[in-house]
Amino acid sequence: FVVVAPVVVVVVVVVHVMVVAVVVLVLVVVDAVVLVVGVAVVVVFVVVFVLVVVFADVVVVVGVAVIVVEVVVIVRVIVMDVVVVVGMVVKVVVFVFVLVDAVVVALVVADVVVVLVLVVVVVSVVMAV
Repeated sequence: FVVVAPVVVVVVVVVHVMVVAVVVLVLVVVDAVVLVVGVAVVVVFVVVFVLVVVFADVVVVVGVAVIVVEVVVIVRVIVMDVVVVVGMVVKVVVFVFVLVDAVVVALVVADVVVVLVLVVVVVSVVMAV
């Protein structure tokens, strides 16, 4: 028992560290994917918005009918509304990932405390024997 107890503690600590490392790695990858997707969405919508604005300016300069200008303005407003909605969704997703990261940090801290208590108990039992 005196030889097995420290080995069990070491195995528990090593497995625990490996599990926490995998969870943190998965969260980092997920956060990176969310960041890349968010940036890509913003870039696409900025390009579309710029194209719509340029198209609207060309329509005004060329002097096309008022109806065409109104359609372009309506499309521009719709694109702007979509950009705002997508931005809000990205903010919510990032907020959720921040909350998940906070929960993971709390779990890691709790796990460290549990492992330390386990080590103290095992050392106490070994010392008592």
